Amino acid sequence: MSLAETTRVYRGCVIPLDLLYDVEHDVWVRWEGELATLGMTDPAQTRAGKLVAIRFRRPGTIVERGRALATIESGKWVGPFPAPFRCELLETNQAAFERDILIANRDPYGEGWLVRVRPLAPEELARLITGEEAFTRYRARIDELDLNCFRCAE
Repeated sequence: MSLAETTRVYRGCVIPLDLLYDVEHDVWVRWEGELATLGMTDPAQTRAGKLVAIRFRRPGTIVERGRALATIESGKWVGPFPAPFRCELLETNQAAFERDILIANRDPYGEGWLVRVRPLAPEELARLITGEEAFTRYRARIDELDLNCFRCAE
């Protein structure tokens, strides 16, 4: 499969089609069996700018939908990385961020993942949308924000 078949790009913003999304919270979800890996979307990392710090909640913590799994600080923003559904926090990617704080700016859908979780509210999973639907919603949002995505090079 080619990159064009697995992703959509608009104004430099990449949206992989094989993920699920909570567009409202700018979170992507990758299923790995019964568990999920979560990260911030390309439009989210662009809007935040270069990350300067991230504070994760402790593994084992139960987090309600919309509550913070981590707090992200950039040069122009401090805010939560919210849970897209009620979950138990199993693992953080803290070691990668300690090695390279810009990892989510460089590779938001790969090495820049933030947390791994176990979903605890199956009914909330229906709120997630497909990559194609997310791309449609992000196009409108990107235009509204006059956003052009970029990746940090340093």
